[in-house]
Amino acid sequence: MIDLADIRIGNYVWYYDRNMEETAFQVEAIYEGYIYNSLLPLSKLPADKVHPLILDLNLLHQFGFIKGDPEYGESPEVYSLKYSYKDSVHILYRNETFQPLVLVEQLQHPYGRPIVHVHQLQNLYHALTRDELEIFE
Repeated sequence: MIDLADIRIGNYVWYYDRNMEETAFQVEAIYEGYIYNSLLPLSKLPADKVHPLILDLNLLHQFGFIKGDPEYGESPEVYSLKYSYKDSVHILYRNETFQPLVLVEQLQHPYGRPIVHVHQLQNLYHALTRDELEIFE
């Protein structure tokens, strides 16, 4: 189950479909305890049937994050997504944990709590850029 206060329109979440398979979808609306998507059965699900999508390296790549290149002095543990001509979002992947990084005096430092779910990464990206973080297919 996911807390409705943690998600917003555009977040990726999942539910068990009729075949008991995990099926991911993007939130199109939230209203009175229901999460809406036009591809869902009856176009809505009660919030207690919806779960947060666990972040993994495959999803990070699908969002457009690029692994650091040691040939350019970058750490291969740091994944970056450039959102303007001079700014990027950096995520450190170490010990199967995703940790946001902040650049201070040309050095990257961990900040905040580790990111576990996709909607947390999407919400962080939105807070920093005011843009939506979408999966590239």
